[in-house]
Amino acid sequence: MNTLLIRKIRQLKSFFKDQQTLVYLLSFVVGLVSAVAAVVMKNTIHFTHVLFTQSVVKGVGGVLSIVYPLLGIALTVLVVKYLVRDSISHGVSRVLFAISRRKSYIKRHNNWSSILASSLTIGFGGSVGAEAPIVLTGASIGSTIGRYFNLNYKYVTLLLGCGAAGAISGIFKAPIGGILFTLEVLMLDLTMSSIVPLLISSVTAATVAFFFMGSNVLFSFQVQQGFFLSELPFYFILGILCGLVGLYFTKVTVAIEKLYKRIKNQWVRMLVGGLILGGLIYFLPALYGEGYETVMILLNSEEGVVAGTSVFGQVASRFWVFAILLAALIFLKVVATASTNGAGGVGGIVAPTLFTGGVAGYLFCTLLNHLFGLSLVESSFTLTAMAGLFAAVLHAPLTAIFLIAEITEGYGLLIPLIVTSTIAFITARSFQKHSIYTEQLAASGELITHDKDKAAMTLLDWTREVEKDLLTVSPDGNLGDLVKQISRSNRNIFPVVDEFDILEGVVLLDDVRDRMFNTELYDKITVRDLMTIPPTYIDLSERGDAVLEAFERTGAWNLPVLDKGQYVGFISKSRIFSAYRELLRQFSEE
Repeated sequence: MNTLLIRKIRQLKSFFKDQQTLVYLLSFVVGLVSAVAAVVMKNTIHFTHVLFTQSVVKGVGGVLSIVYPLLGIALTVLVVKYLVRDSISHGVSRVLFAISRRKSYIKRHNNWSSILASSLTIGFGGSVGAEAPIVLTGASIGSTIGRYFNLNYKYVTLLLGCGAAGAISGIFKAPIGGILFTLEVLMLDLTMSSIVPLLISSVTAATVAFFFMGSNVLFSFQVQQGFFLSELPFYFILGILCGLVGLYFTKVTVAIEKLYKRIKNQWVRMLVGGLILGGLIYFLPALYGEGYETVMILLNSEEGVVAGTSVFGQVASRFWVFAILLAALIFLKVVATASTNGAGGVGGIVAPTLFTGGVAGYLFCTLLNHLFGLSLVESSFTLTAMAGLFAAVLHAPLTAIFLIAEITEGYGLLIPLIVTSTIAFITARSFQKHSIYTEQLAASGELITHDKDKAAMTLLDWTREVEKDLLTVSPDGNLGDLVKQISRSNRNIFPVVDEFDILEGVVLLDDVRDRMFNTELYDKITVRDLMTIPPTYIDLSERGDAVLEAFERTGAWNLPVLDKGQYVGFISKSRIFSAYRELLRQFSEE
């Protein structure tokens, strides 16, 4: 039965005249499945939280606030180590790596493994978000479906993007935000052949999510008041503040995770990170989990004291105590997030980013109101700062603007969102070129950008173009031995290789043409006397862009290829550029 079903499904491909039409249908399927995955993940996290750990967030919650997050991380580590047996942390970075270095191939276990692992981490109080795991899940679903139908790299990558867009759209019920996330963060090209499948997938996912969850998404808030032009200078300042806080968030996240990597023993790392996380939650329960409950309290509170009492209990009944505790949340949320992931938990940084931005915006507004007697609307600044920090940390201002606009079910704050997000992005970008997702990939040269030329060079599989039919000669041979090889070859290059296949040099036909017919020299001149040293060598492990750079640097037409020092063959500039142009054509065609 299964074999027959598989055969019938694969026959679908023959019903379509071109792959583009098939991609439209598959983008609908990817959006549908991604939305279901988002619903499953959100509900799994919710019910895990309700069944086991809900009592922790009701005030300063005793020893359970330490035990539960550590237990969740421990269960996650066991699942990843013994069931998944593969790294699934930093979901968005793994998607970018798959696009850059694995031809958009994502292992099939990612269709479910991130849902299970992140549900344990977040459900038991891990201070991370569900967005990155569900993006990895959606992208894996798209990649799996694309490869199942034997689509080429371009369309597999597009379906991967459809899965990511569907995941974001489903979990936030924000179809435009899902599309822009794929274009800005995953850096897919914006063409007519890509935008239609993304639209189909994103809208499908939002519809399915609305059908199953209604308005019960991560958080939803309707803006009651717009803004006044006189407030724009404050939003400008807020943008600078968000840019600096975003820079702090990125730098500290990377630094703390590097410190955890220095702890080689996985169980010690888990224990250290889990205890630090538990200790932070013990003193600041608002750091527990994703943090959207705290954001909702701030959005719905009209007075700072009311919000302080709701978030921190009676200890924050005074304004300045409340303000200091909010500032502590801004600086310590990133520590809690990095400790969760560093200890072995699985989760993303979108929720912590939105949480930190919301708290920063609320604190900024309440301080202005308290110090200068203003009447600024706290909820407006809270939402706008969420977009600002998102733009600063993820370097995705358009996604930030429209994500918050869709969440608020209106565009009353569109101008403040644009101003704050743009200023925050410019501020953060001035100090750090790459986002938190792309920094490590960019440092290792494994990041594909919107530049099709860069993408083609990075993905070029030049090893298929290595020519291995060149006849070799021994360095201890003489001119007569060389002439015999020349008579049997139709090439003008002769690698000089010793008994261990180590390349010592090359002999060019042009260098011996004037002597090869003088038989008196056959025993007098050795190959070692005739050979020259190539301008450089290329190892099989090098990327396509490095090979092209070597040709450009040396001006050579042919270069030897080695495998860990041993001779393999030669690669010619003409063959590699022909392969490069063909790959570039695949990227460019509509």
